[in-house]
Amino acid sequence: MTRHPSDLAGASRHSLPSLFLGLLLVCLPWPTQAAMAASSQAPVLRIQGSNTVGAKLAPMLIAGLFEQKGLKNINIAPAGRENEQRVSGRQANGQIVWAEVAAHGSSTGFQGLAEGSADLAASSRPIKSAELALLRAHGDLESVQAEQVIAIDGLAIVVHPDNPVNALDTRTLARLFAGEIANWAMIGGPDRPVSVHARDDNSGTYDTFKELVLAAQSVKLTAGARRYESNDRLAEAVAADPGGIGFVGLASVGKAKALAIADGQSRPMPPSLALIATEDYPLSRRLFLYALPSNQTPWTRALIDFAHSEAGQAIVARSGYVPQTIEAIEQSVDAQSPEAYRTLAAEARRLTVNFRFAEGSARLDNKAQRDIPRLVDYLTRHDKRRGQVVLVGFGDAKSDPSRAALLSKLRAMTVRRELTKQGIYLKAINGLGDDIPVASNLGDSGRQKNRRVEVWVY
Repeated sequence: MTRHPSDLAGASRHSLPSLFLGLLLVCLPWPTQAAMAASSQAPVLRIQGSNTVGAKLAPMLIAGLFEQKGLKNINIAPAGRENEQRVSGRQANGQIVWAEVAAHGSSTGFQGLAEGSADLAASSRPIKSAELALLRAHGDLESVQAEQVIAIDGLAIVVHPDNPVNALDTRTLARLFAGEIANWAMIGGPDRPVSVHARDDNSGTYDTFKELVLAAQSVKLTAGARRYESNDRLAEAVAADPGGIGFVGLASVGKAKALAIADGQSRPMPPSLALIATEDYPLSRRLFLYALPSNQTPWTRALIDFAHSEAGQAIVARSGYVPQTIEAIEQSVDAQSPEAYRTLAAEARRLTVNFRFAEGSARLDNKAQRDIPRLVDYLTRHDKRRGQVVLVGFGDAKSDPSRAALLSKLRAMTVRRELTKQGIYLKAINGLGDDIPVASNLGDSGRQKNRRVEVWVY
């Protein structure tokens, strides 16, 4: 039986169709059969880094690329060490082509790039300043050529399925993980000790949680926390622990119960697909592949392009993460929202894309630059290129709400300028300043999330 690459994670061996072999190998700027055969003794792709990306998504994307390139007998199998996998396929001439994925934490991916042992670093958080400095000789790792957002994820806060607590704010969450709240009864739960489960220090998942929750409240993880290298292992442990609480990537919730989370003045939000796609969910995050901008092999470039393609994003969805595919959704709004926003929500539908900006500038960030053509394609396919789009900008107040209102409209104008270049003409733009925050304005990461432009269509 033929299976899709999405069925391959954790499998031992499956055959895949090879419908495009001749056409693709002839038409694409791709290594010759001889060149590929010569390189087959070594892996054609080496990915190191995040367990969140590497446990399932990265092998599935490689398998999808191999299928697209016409390889047969595609196989994902353990590579000997825990959290390492090998993806292989057979060319028409019988030669085996293979790739390796080592998922030991985001920081290990950047070390692999520096050492030359990795072609791509998988990361579940943005590159750090120290890693940028480590790799500076190879080019700008924050450039659009190097930094690739391949999926959106949400850190799900998980508890035992029988725990009656359904929602927490980030302040209470931080106190739980710091050990300051030692019994669930202190926050309306059962009279039961809290047991904390957390990812290990190499994990980008832990880095994200530490930044968004612990550091934002100036606390540290309790020394009594049980630590895990794997999201799945952590979720399984929490699901079996009546007093447990932990954090995992969205794809790893399993049998545990995910809580709704509020940050600052935002309403409690569950880790739903729509709220994570727009990055409104307070603990949403981006999943990355990083490549050296100056030294990318044809296979490296091919995987990046495939990950951004419609086929690649379909694999993202099947892996349990949130793709960057744009869809229209109905959105209810609070009665306290500005009247113009309530009217818009009643008459139009919101698209599952928000535009955000490079820190400290009015330049669209790398994800936003790739989202512009995605949005143009969506509007073209749905015949909404003229007069049916409304952009709504938002910002953070800091000490001057009037400045926030002006900047929020300027952000919307920045997006309008890029769309106009592509022949998209809007119905209206608006700037709502610091209204409707999705995160706390007390920290840089929260302010960054609040500086956004929403897209609505009639």
